[in-house]
Amino acid sequence: MSVRATVAALLLCAASASGAEPAPMPKPATDAADALAAVIDKHLARDWEARGIVPAERTDDAEFARRAYLDIVGRAPKAAEAREFIDSTDPKKRAKLVDQLLTMPAHANHFAAVTRQQWLPQTMNNFQLAQFGTQFEQFLRTQYRDNVPVDKTVRRILTLKMTVNAQNPMFRFVQPDQSEPDGFNVSGFYSANEGKPESVGAAASRLFLGVKLECAQCHDHPFAPYTREQFWQFAAFFAELNPLTGPRPGFVGPVKPQSDRNTIGIMGTEKRVTATFFDGTQPDWAEDRGPRLELADWLLSPKNPYFAKNVANRMWAHFFGIGILDPVDEPGENNPESHPELLADIGRAFAASGYDNRFLIRALTRSKAYQLTSKMTHPGQADPRRFARMNLKGLSPAQLFDSLVSATGFREPAQIRQQAAMGFAQPGTPRGDFLNRFATNERATEANTTILQALMLMNGTFIGTQTDLQRSEVLAAIADVPGWDTKQRVTGLFLTAFARNPTPEELEKFTSYVDRGGATGDKKKALADVFWVLLNSPEFLFNH
Repeated sequence: MSVRATVAALLLCAASASGAEPAPMPKPATDAADALAAVIDKHLARDWEARGIVPAERTDDAEFARRAYLDIVGRAPKAAEAREFIDSTDPKKRAKLVDQLLTMPAHANHFAAVTRQQWLPQTMNNFQLAQFGTQFEQFLRTQYRDNVPVDKTVRRILTLKMTVNAQNPMFRFVQPDQSEPDGFNVSGFYSANEGKPESVGAAASRLFLGVKLECAQCHDHPFAPYTREQFWQFAAFFAELNPLTGPRPGFVGPVKPQSDRNTIGIMGTEKRVTATFFDGTQPDWAEDRGPRLELADWLLSPKNPYFAKNVANRMWAHFFGIGILDPVDEPGENNPESHPELLADIGRAFAASGYDNRFLIRALTRSKAYQLTSKMTHPGQADPRRFARMNLKGLSPAQLFDSLVSATGFREPAQIRQQAAMGFAQPGTPRGDFLNRFATNERATEANTTILQALMLMNGTFIGTQTDLQRSEVLAAIADVPGWDTKQRVTGLFLTAFARNPTPEELEKFTSYVDRGGATGDKKKALADVFWVLLNSPEFLFNH
């Protein structure tokens, strides 16, 4: 590390985000995504004006491309992709890039992995539950691949026909009905929540309504607007999962009285409660309609004030690093929405689109707020909940590794790639080691690199190999391109690592270092040092 540590100390400060002059604003289109983007812009502009906030500059094409790639497909663009986008003169190229990314297989893979981590975080670091998370991620991948509307995805989860294997009373497995297509993967949601009504009910409330009811599972919460009884009334919609009440094969037909299917005992008491919607109402119970079907109809109804806003807010948080309501599942007087009218309008437009994920992504990425630079140019931009500049977001472990793969040309074995596409990272492989070492529960806007993580990047075998002239295909290719001078080689490294061209100051400093031969007098080794510095820089580790 000694030579490269010295190089880092001399040159790391030069690896700061910058780029060319901003591209001209494209002419507005007339489709629904543009219409919603205009609504977003109007709400935020009104808020900025009222608070005396001057928003940041519009980001340049290089920063936008890297941001869009990371957010939509989970990796930074390759050098050729970045160069093609930067050089394009198409005034609508930003919208077209987003459309292109949404059709790539990597989009479905990335969003399935992100959604699994949000919806089943307990499966990420628990070996016993990991298989259920992997199953469920496969189901999610097909939903994003086919752009299945979110309400249909949630209905599929809530109304799955199944039985419960209760041989182990402490850990129950859900078995889907054989008539259910892809039921095995969908059932992972229930098994990951241990097949318990209270656990599944808590997850459904938090994820699909945006309300963390489990805070009141054991007692009335002093600061929450809901009670312990309300928690168990909601859990009662999943009382069929309790083997003590006798789950029936497929949960179909009037086999048992409804009272045996829609009631549950409050833990630690002798009191039983009946399934009740969060707004205090109950369905008109019928013997041929199970409680979960009734819950799905109510939860996904256009009249439900929670579902559309909750899903829209989670998507906003993904792209902006923080939700309009944040934390996304704790509404209340102590956690007000930063822009309630804006969130209401986004939720309505999302519902009107038929809960089309790609429509919402197009609208968010076309907004002026998404296309602002992350560089602070006014004190009013300091508050991340005003969205007057783009928030810095630390890369997730998967984003970091896949971006390193894109930058270095590393070729994963076919079997490892296939396992990764199924949501599994083999321990002992470069991917498995990265995902394990960089695993974190921090929100993206608060992510920090630990000492052990930094040492892995600086001294680890993977980075060492990929910045070695004898073993790195990309580095060797850049070093040996016929006819290129040092400036072109340095520019190639910047495009490879940062998806942008170097600034004149960066180009001069790095070119001078390489031409001098760096610390060893060898120009090619100096070029390798530059690549190592770029891959270890903060600019590479953050989505900005």
